[in-house]
Amino acid sequence: MVYRYESDEDAFLEYPKPGSAPNGPAAATPPPAGPSRSRFPTPSLPRPPRPTVQPALPPAEQQALPPAGPDEQAVADDARAPVPAPPAPAPTPGRPAPPREPSPVPQPAPPAPAPVPAAANRPTVPIPASPTARAADVSELPRTRRAERRGGGRFWQTLVGGAAVLLLLSLTGLAVAALLDERTATPPAGQATPQPTESSTPSGVTDLDSRDTDQAALTAKEVFPAKDLVITDGKPAYRVLKTQASTKCQVAATGEIAELLTRLGCNQVVRGTLRSPDGDHLITAGLFNLTDVATAQRVRDRIRPLLDARQGRFRGMAAGDGTEAVEKAAARVAWQVRGHYVAFCLVTRADGERIGSDDATVREIMYDLVELHLNRGVLDRRAAAGTAGQPDADSAEDSAGQRGTD
Repeated sequence: MVYRYESDEDAFLEYPKPGSAPNGPAAATPPPAGPSRSRFPTPSLPRPPRPTVQPALPPAEQQALPPAGPDEQAVADDARAPVPAPPAPAPTPGRPAPPREPSPVPQPAPPAPAPVPAAANRPTVPIPASPTARAADVSELPRTRRAERRGGGRFWQTLVGGAAVLLLLSLTGLAVAALLDERTATPPAGQATPQPTESSTPSGVTDLDSRDTDQAALTAKEVFPAKDLVITDGKPAYRVLKTQASTKCQVAATGEIAELLTRLGCNQVVRGTLRSPDGDHLITAGLFNLTDVATAQRVRDRIRPLLDARQGRFRGMAAGDGTEAVEKAAARVAWQVRGHYVAFCLVTRADGERIGSDDATVREIMYDLVELHLNRGVLDRRAAAGTAGQPDADSAEDSAGQRGTD
């Protein structure tokens, strides 16, 4: 139904006649084309129903829905059908027909929305982690590292603590062992402490390593007690021709050897001249008295280089007619250290001939006088029955040859 509105203004308006000039208020401005909203309001028509988009259902549910009935299908068709235009109002006599209101153009129905695929058919898209989650992951790294460091620190603390405990236990064990040893070694209060006997501590023992502990001077009688010197029982004796005890060691040596003895503190020499049991050899043997064992060893080590360089020699002591060869002829020499003494022996042929280095008789003579007589005889008696150490027979003495004098 269409309603028409008429106002008082319309009652006084006269429509101009054809060919006449317009007058009145409407002459200035022609009315706009089309109906006025105030005069011809838009009829209230029912609003067309909007298509309702139903949520997509899984294929299984779509198949399970029942088909629509005839009544529901008719309502849907009416909603989609275009609304017919209202009938035009009848023209009033004496007035021109008002312009017709344009009929609404039917709009095409909106396309039905495409069915949304089920969630099961959608591809899974990885959702990136949020910045908060990433920050949490990053913050977890230092915590893990700190936990690892704490674990390593605890391991070292345990190791050091175990070592300290072991050390403490070992020290405690040592202290207990020392206390037990002390109690074992200490006799009870009522038991007498054993005193050393005379047999356990030798009396009258002389230390031959230093002149401070062996202060008694040597004598010729001590070194050569008789005219016939028996070295080994059952063998012929050596004949003692002459003895000498002097405080000047240079009387028994020459050159650099004499200077060496004086420089190292030699203050006494006791020597003697003997004839061998076979009568073919002359011997001068004796002892140099030095400060201590160290100076005696220095003299021993320097003798051979000086003899090889011919910068000195041991001097033989003549004992009368027929013994001049012991002072001038070439000789074989042996020497040895015992304590602060240097024992020596010089052997020459009685006829003044040169002695070979492989002469067994000369070697036996030097061994008899240096090792057996001076070391094991004289110095053993001085050291009270051999308490001082003595060398074996294989390394009895050093020996060398020295040339004769003109």
